[in-house]
Amino acid sequence: MAAAGAHRPGPLKQQNKAHKGGKHSGSSQRRAGGRVPVKAQPRRRLRDLSRVDRRHQALQLRRQRKEAVLAEKRSLGSRDGPPHLVVVVLLHSRAAAHDSLRLLQGQDSAVVCADEGTAGGFALLCPRLKQRWRFITAQAGDLHAVLDLAKVADSLLFILDPVDGWDSAGEHCLSCLFAQGLPSYALAVPGGTDLPPKKRIDARKKLSKSIEKRFPEAKLFPLNTEQESSLLLRHLSSQKQRHLAFRDRRAHLLARAAEFVPSQDSDLLGTLKVSGFVRGQTLNVNSLVHIVGHGDFQLSQVDAPPDPLSLNPRVVKGQKRSQDMEVQDDSGNGADEMEEDVKVLMKADPSKQESLQSEVVPDPMEGEQTWPTEEELQEAEESLKANRRVVKVPKGTSKYQAAWIVDDGEGSEKDDGDDDDEDDDMDDLMEEAVSQDGESSEEEAGEEESETMTVSECLRDEQYDEKMEEDEQMLERYKQERMDEMFPDEVDTPRDVPARVRFQKYRGLKSFRTSPWDPKENLPRDYARIFQFQDFSRTRKNLFKQIEKEETEGASVGWYVTLHVCNVPVSVMESFKEGKPLVLFSLLPHEQKMSVLNFLVRRHPGNSEPVRAKEELIFHCGFRRFRASPLFSQHTSADKHKLERFLRPDAALVVTVYAPITFPPASVLLFKQRSNGVHDLIATGSLLSVDPDRIVIKRLVLSGHPFKIFTKTAVVRYMFFNREDVMWFKPVELRTKWGRRGHIKEPLGTHGHMKCHFDGQLKSQDTVLLNLYKRVFPKWTYDPHVPEPVPWLRSESVLPEREVEME
Repeated sequence: MAAAGAHRPGPLKQQNKAHKGGKHSGSSQRRAGGRVPVKAQPRRRLRDLSRVDRRHQALQLRRQRKEAVLAEKRSLGSRDGPPHLVVVVLLHSRAAAHDSLRLLQGQDSAVVCADEGTAGGFALLCPRLKQRWRFITAQAGDLHAVLDLAKVADSLLFILDPVDGWDSAGEHCLSCLFAQGLPSYALAVPGGTDLPPKKRIDARKKLSKSIEKRFPEAKLFPLNTEQESSLLLRHLSSQKQRHLAFRDRRAHLLARAAEFVPSQDSDLLGTLKVSGFVRGQTLNVNSLVHIVGHGDFQLSQVDAPPDPLSLNPRVVKGQKRSQDMEVQDDSGNGADEMEEDVKVLMKADPSKQESLQSEVVPDPMEGEQTWPTEEELQEAEESLKANRRVVKVPKGTSKYQAAWIVDDGEGSEKDDGDDDDEDDDMDDLMEEAVSQDGESSEEEAGEEESETMTVSECLRDEQYDEKMEEDEQMLERYKQERMDEMFPDEVDTPRDVPARVRFQKYRGLKSFRTSPWDPKENLPRDYARIFQFQDFSRTRKNLFKQIEKEETEGASVGWYVTLHVCNVPVSVMESFKEGKPLVLFSLLPHEQKMSVLNFLVRRHPGNSEPVRAKEELIFHCGFRRFRASPLFSQHTSADKHKLERFLRPDAALVVTVYAPITFPPASVLLFKQRSNGVHDLIATGSLLSVDPDRIVIKRLVLSGHPFKIFTKTAVVRYMFFNREDVMWFKPVELRTKWGRRGHIKEPLGTHGHMKCHFDGQLKSQDTVLLNLYKRVFPKWTYDPHVPEPVPWLRSESVLPEREVEME
């Protein structure tokens, strides 16, 4: 009865508004009509996954990464991949690699093959383990050879002394390797068996403690028996490979054999046939190759000779299948194998081949007046007809004479204007002549300074006076660096040249941070020779995506190929015969073209000598090596960057040079050559950008002293020495070392005194400053040929002994 008599709402029941979820969600869903955007679908699917599915997905990702690492380990040194390249580096003068390498060669059922080019190099083939290695010993003290081999090495094997570990030369070598990028490595300690067992344990503990700073998680491998050598080989083959970005994106090759074929025109140039295993990426015959230390070259052909380090036997051509398989003879040097069973993989296509053009050829007539066209001649005739006028002339006057006759009213005005223009032109010519004289004297002084800094002459030990002159020059550099730290950018106003002429290329800025400066204004002629990207970061991003996604045609990784390199100088083959490593890198598009490169570097703590801007330095940038005279500037986020005259030890600076384009990431090492030929590491860093529009501003500070001080005005002297200079620099704002700001009101007298107004009363010990700015550009001193350094060990130990003998 209660249910039947319940109250039911009638038609007049109150209706409340429904809840609205907001226009951003409800309205957009209604407009979509149930359609889900493509980009939002994966996120929604991830959000809708259950806990078990998410855990399963994470497990799959971990498994994929693990399988990728295992596949990389299995391919390196296997039958299909390139041999495991191990570079042996001696870190101590007492460390000897002969006994260690002899132990490695004595593995069970291993075949040893000697290399042709590198002295002491050999290949180790283990068919039982299905592994193959190639060991190369870097020459002690040859820093270029160590760095070049580390660019392409899969693993580095450091040989340490059982007592001291490494000496000063080994420390220098490690600093350079860490700055360039260290691949996978292992530490081996041969010897130490002559010590008593107790002292042997103490020496090992001491050595382990000393290497913790350089190698925190490294393990020391003793290398005295064949069992210990097999453990070291197992560690080298199973450890995780460390990747270097600049070589993983480029195909590279270490020469195992080489042959030089002179050209018909000259014996100094020819075709270099380089044989080796392709690493990194697929090698395309149409791309350019860079021979480290020698320059960029083109390829004409890629051949596929038989693999000299094959793990499996092969069938000799011309024999039947029923005949036995013959094992390839590995005792050859590789040059004879290049002649037999050689297959031509590909030849260069001239229409697709990259050009070797590195500079833009500027047109000297660009911007000049050209020969007029027919349309321009017609326009000129019409304008002449429109500008014709009637002039009264005497009888017998020709048309040529009549053209020079002007009206009285127009003549006086035009004559006055022409005179003014001529006077202005004469003034400009006089100013240019004076400025050229001032600049030439300044440039000559700068050139004399740079010559005393950069010219490297072989100093004989018996000439003691030359060493004293070098000490005096070094003392002068220290004084200049100290003065620049105490009084940054301050210069003395010249007395013999007017300041408005001496500093006519400088300008004043209201604010160094916010005042505009056009990056295309007053560019030097060298900027007409370089290439520039519209958006460098976007080009780099698209290029790297293309490398990862698209498959290029060419020699795959692990193939043993012979590259025919065109127009190579004979000096490349001579260095290879001397035992120097021959390393080739394929270039990405545009990497042969010149531009302006900016490097972010820090001063190396082991070097304290002053390094001045525009001083010749040696660069190791990624896979390149060259010489250049750089500019130093501050590393800021502004659009203008102040020039630094010296390489600061306490801050990161940007180094700017003209050099070939290189796509980052790429490490950079800066070396300075001593007078005795030794290369000192002065700075390390990385490639920041390729940007010619980066504005480097040189600042000059003119200083004056307050002579008479009033409430907010003061009479300042010693900033200028004539009245015209004061009037010329009157619009530039003044500041003081104690934070006051002001401006010049008027000159007083004719000897450079001026009345200035400030925002407060000056102190008597304050100094008035005037800032002037000018954009500077690097010098075109790029040189791809770097002289070979004197071995570091010999320069430190042999020269004092020679002095004693001479005495």
